[in-house]
Parts: sequence; C-alpha cells; structure tokens
Amino acid sequence: MKRIFLIFLFFVQTLAFGQRVGVVLSGGGAKGLAHVGVLKALEENEIPIDYIVGTSVGGIIGGCYAAGMSPAQIEEMVLSDQFLRWINGLPERGYNYYYHSADETPQFLKLNLALDSTFNFQLNSSIANDASLNFALAEKMAEASVISNDNFDSLFVPFRVVTADIFTQHEVVLSSGSLSSALRATQTVPFFYNPIKVEGKYLFDGGVYNNFPVDVVQREFRPDAIIGANVSSKIFEEYPFDKDEKLISQSLLYLLLDKSDPSEIPPTGIYIQPNLKGYTAFDFSKVQGLIDSGYAQTIRQMDEIKKKIARRETCDAVAELRNTFTNRSVPFLFDELLFSSFNTKQRGYIRAIFRSRRSNDKFYFSEIKRGFFRLVSEEYFSNVYPNILFDKQKEAFRLKLTRRPQQNFQVGFGGVIATRDVSNVFLGLNFYNFNRILTHASAGFQTGNFYKSAQLKLRMNFPYQFYLEPYMSFDSWDYLNNSDLLDEVSTPAKPTILRRFNRKYGLRVGLPFKNSFKSIFMFEGINTEDRYINGDVFASTDKLDNLKLHGYRAGMNISSNSLNRRQYASAGKAFGFSVDYFSITEDFTPGSTSVKTEPVENHHQWFKAKVAAEQYFGSGMFRFGYAGELVVSNQPFFQNYFGTIVNAPSFFPLQDSRTLILQNFRAFSYAAGGLRGVFTIRKKLDFRLEGYLFKAFNHIEENIDQEAIFGESTGLVSFAGTAGFVFHSPIGPVSLSANYYDDAENTFGVLLHVGFLLFNRHSFE
Repeated sequence: MKRIFLIFLFFVQTLAFGQRVGVVLSGGGAKGLAHVGVLKALEENEIPIDYIVGTSVGGIIGGCYAAGMSPAQIEEMVLSDQFLRWINGLPERGYNYYYHSADETPQFLKLNLALDSTFNFQLNSSIANDASLNFALAEKMAEASVISNDNFDSLFVPFRVVTADIFTQHEVVLSSGSLSSALRATQTVPFFYNPIKVEGKYLFDGGVYNNFPVDVVQREFRPDAIIGANVSSKIFEEYPFDKDEKLISQSLLYLLLDKSDPSEIPPTGIYIQPNLKGYTAFDFSKVQGLIDSGYAQTIRQMDEIKKKIARRETCDAVAELRNTFTNRSVPFLFDELLFSSFNTKQRGYIRAIFRSRRSNDKFYFSEIKRGFFRLVSEEYFSNVYPNILFDKQKEAFRLKLTRRPQQNFQVGFGGVIATRDVSNVFLGLNFYNFNRILTHASAGFQTGNFYKSAQLKLRMNFPYQFYLEPYMSFDSWDYLNNSDLLDEVSTPAKPTILRRFNRKYGLRVGLPFKNSFKSIFMFEGINTEDRYINGDVFASTDKLDNLKLHGYRAGMNISSNSLNRRQYASAGKAFGFSVDYFSITEDFTPGSTSVKTEPVENHHQWFKAKVAAEQYFGSGMFRFGYAGELVVSNQPFFQNYFGTIVNAPSFFPLQDSRTLILQNFRAFSYAAGGLRGVFTIRKKLDFRLEGYLFKAFNHIEENIDQEAIFGESTGLVSFAGTAGFVFHSPIGPVSLSANYYDDAENTFGVLLHVGFLLFNRHSFE
C-alpha cells in the first residue's frame, strides 16, 4: 500500500510540474483591452503561460506578450497618447508633417475610388486611416520576428493568431511569417480597415469565423489546462424586438461578437469573462477601466485557477526568461528600401522622400520613421503598407513598402444648413497621377443663395519636397439675400445691399519648413467687382455703384496647423505669418446713390503684413484657448467709404463673421484677440464661451461726401462674443449659438447650423 501511495504521489507531482497552460484571448474591439488585466493578474500570481492564441484585439494583446513585452509594458503602451493616435489614424506627435496639408473645405463625406486607364471605377469601402497603426505594429514586432526567425513557435511563448479568408469562408491560423502582418490581418474588420495580403491572400478579422479560438489552442498545442478570456460573448439570447431599430447600425459588430461560447472550455480549464457592462467595442479612450475590469475578474477567480493549475512560475523566473529572449535582439539599423508594386520612376520619387542614400552606409530607425510619415502625410500614399524585414547576411533591417489598391480618384460631398440664408452644398473632385512626380488635380464647387464658388487647382509634387500649384477660382457673395429665420430672437439688421465677385488665378510654390510648417510663395492675378449702395435707403429703381479692382498680388506666407477640428477646435495650435504686395487698378462707376457722377480710374500699390495665432490648453472637461491677429498695412482709400471698408483687412472672430459686413471690425492696420473656453458636457458635446476685442490703429470713418477718412476715435475698441452648444457629428458640427458684435448693423443674432460654415478666401485677405 505504501508503495502504491508513493507511486501515486510521484505521478501527481510530475503532472503538476509538467502541466502546460494555454491562454485564449477573444476578440471584441476596445473591450479586448481587458485582456491586458487578465495577463497582468496571471503573472502576478505566478500562473504559467506556455502558449497563447488570440483573435482580433485578443491577437494583438497576445502577440505583444509573445513578442516579449511584459503585461506592464503592454499596459503602458495602450495607456499612452500614441496608442489612441494609432487607433484614430493620426501620426505620432512629432511626426505630423504639415507640408502636404490641403485647403479646408466643407466636405464631410469622401468616397475613395480607383480609376484605371479604361475608366473603370472601383469603390474603396474602408473608412479608417491605418498608416500609423501599420507602422507601429511593424516597429514593435520587428525585433521579435528576427529573434524567432519568423517562426511563432520560437517567440517568447509559442503563439497562434486567427484570421479569416472571406473568399473561401474559412478561418486561417497563422503560425509563421511576419508577426506584424499577422497581427494587422487579425484586426482587419471588413469595411473599416483596408485588408492586407499575408502569404498572397487577403485576410480579415479572425472574429468573422472564430472569435474565441479554444479549438485552435487544443489542436495546435494540446495543453493540459486552458484559460479562456472572453470579452464578447453572445449579447442576446432572444431577438431584441424593442431595440432592433437602434442596433441595426451595429449589425457588423454583432456579426463578430456572437462567435464566443463558454462551453468550448473543457472542465479542466477556466473561463474568464470580465464585467464590461457600460463599455462598447469602440471605447478605446477608456483603457484603464477596461484593464482594471479584466484584472479584477481574474483575481476573483484566482482560487479556482490555482486549484486547477498547480504549477507555478515566479515573477523573477519569467522576467529572466523574458530578458534572455529580448537580449537576443540585434541593432535596429537599416540599409535598404524594398518596394512592391511600384515602378522604377515611382521608386525614385519615394527614395527622395526618404532621403535614401545610395551608398552602403546603414541608417537609423529614426530616419526610416521620419521618411515614412513624410510619405504618408500625402493622402495618396496613406494606403502604402510598411513591413520591416531582416537580411541575415548583411545583418541589417529593410523597410518594405507595398502599394495596395490605388485610391487615385476621390469624390467629396459637404455643405451646411443654417437658419440664416447662408446654406450651401459642396462637391469636391480629386484625381491623382503618380509616376516621376505626383500630380494632384482638384476641383471644388459650392452653391447657395449667399455664396457660390468654383475652384480648380493642379498641384505638382516633386520628389525633393517642393510643389508648384497653378490655380484659378471664382467666388460670389450676395449679402442682400442673407435673411434670418430667427429674426424674432435676433436684432433686426439693416439690409446690406452688396454683391461681391472675386476672380483670381495664380501660381503657388510650396516648401516644407521644419516638420510642422510650410512656406508658400505666390503670384496671383486679381479681378474683383463690388456692387453696392451708399447709405441705408434703397429703392428698386436705384442703380448700384460698381467698383472693379484688377491687378496682381505677390507674397509669401509661413503657416502651421495642428488643430483637432476644422471648426470649433478644442486642442492643438495654429500659426500664420504673411507678407503681401498689391498692385491694383481701381475702376469706379458711380450709381444713383453716389454723390460722385463721373467714372474714376486710379492705380494703387501697398503692402500688408499679418501674423495670426491660435492655441488651446488643458484636457478633460475644460479647455481654454486664445486667438489673436496683428495686421499692418499702408493700403490706400478707394473712391468712397463703403468700397474702401469692404476691401479693408478684416477680423473674423466668430463662425458667422464672414457672412456679415462688420464695419467696426475692419481697418488697414489693427490688433485683435480674445479668449475661448470649451466645456465638454458629454463626448462630442461642448459648450463654448468666447470673447474678443478689436482695436484699429486708424479707424476708418465716412465724411459727408461719402469718402473714407481716418477718424478721431483713437480709443475705440470693439467687442465680439458668443455662447453656444456644439455637437461634433459625423457630418460636421451642429451648433446653436448666440452671437454679439459691437456693430451698428449686426448687434445680436442667434444662429443654428449643421455642417461646416467655410468659404474660400477673398483676394484681399
């Protein structure tokens, strides 16, 4: 009997110490970040992890662990600002290259199309920019791929990642190859991210066919015990009749979430499902709460885990094994760029962007990273896929750039609907051609009662970072038709009898200036026309004054913009400095309301310098900022006061300022500025409070002969302010605001608008 007992004890100890543990991490979008807490709790309690299998975000977290990152390092990564920027398609801080930025438009919807030589169109259905995420994965996984020789069994722990082949409708389990590409493939949610090819096949999110791959860990590794962490079990046991209308927009998400079944875990295993009530698959901003939920649930089940898993692996032992693995890494030096699907001329262009040297000298990863983000800052290259490879013979890394399906034709839609008659619709067209240089042809059209515009541009980007851009545009503003549906709560404004026409054509030469600035040198032909009355009384039989200004403008500007929104920003900063020379011929034909009776022609020359800045501070529920301008000009008077004031430099502090002729906010030289407070009530809902002061250095007034003169009101300071709510919707801001101006004709107004209230700039701005 004693001998039998000793034999039994020997086998128990052998099984305990030889017990192999496999961990399965499900998909589930942002909720998958709870897996970080699960791994953290397991390591802290000395529970061994011998194999790991993951799908979607579970694959990402599992892949990071298998690559030698500790749970603490993974937690630090996903809590960082950089992680949110990867998810949101933004470049990391310090890599935001402003050189390729385009003029802002009211566009809120863009369709990416591929147009081939036979004029066949193909729609690109992805909605997310994945350039930053792709490079981050390549960067984080490169050294682990080298150490393991692209064999997932040779990682810190053996690893499998589940993906989906939607053409054959089968799951694909990846066990070798590029680790970064495997992780990128498993989170390719259809219609959200562009798919990538792995081993010649387009692969998608593994959750499409197997969101909780317990069978994979059993088949691939045959562990003695399984720990399955699931964050996306079936949501509804019965059809949600009372909620189906609201939930239908998330149908794709539920298609992925319903592939998780706790019964797949064998009796010897442990099923962990964190309490994630209140979290959604898109809550990437709530990382800490998700991690804590995964950690807390695992700790609650720790007694069960320890009963079923007798083997222990001390934290020091795991750390030593991890250090042994990561210390096998090689210097992160590069010697070459590799290309896929680019021709010889295109490769030369990209090499110039990277400033690639033709010699055999190796260069640093920081140079590679800067070159990549310089490249993808141009929207045309945003679908270039990076992969970091290693050449054993040369003992150097290589960056391989793969051209995915072209997005060379874009159609944009936008506009604004407002209670004031400034509503309009926008259509934008963009076409790219890439060979020795990158050519970008664009057209933009806006139409409405108040504003109409047509603009054509042709930007030719040369490889050594400069561009030429010829352009032409036509704009018109009709202030007479600028009526207000909310006249009952607004101060009735005197009608502004003014129609403006602006025609311009010119050439811009653009150059980068450091990372976040660009400089533009421009020459522009100008042909403007203003039709207006003098005074406030107008009869239908009156003939309008006609002021034509034609000539040219030459100048330069330096600008930078990292604001988080086109309108109603709450973070970032913007700066602009410009110097312009104007040579203009004035042709004035008086109308019936003018004291002048004869046409007049004069020639004028002047300079204008302007500096403008805007910046926001703080975080969380309250942020504050400032905006200011300084303009100095020796611009002359034109034939009468109104023709002078409407063509004088202007300060536009509020969202509707460009739709009004604010005479007290116009002067040849002025200083203006103010403060902005942004209170975040709920996600995407802000309350804004803003106030501004305007001081003209020489206030322009009207004498009895309708002429413009410098007045004696040297101490006059004008105030403008607004208070209102802004909801940042997918189609642009939805804003309800009360606006005040120290202006005789436009004192108080209430404005509701949906969409971006943006217009092209006048030639004299």
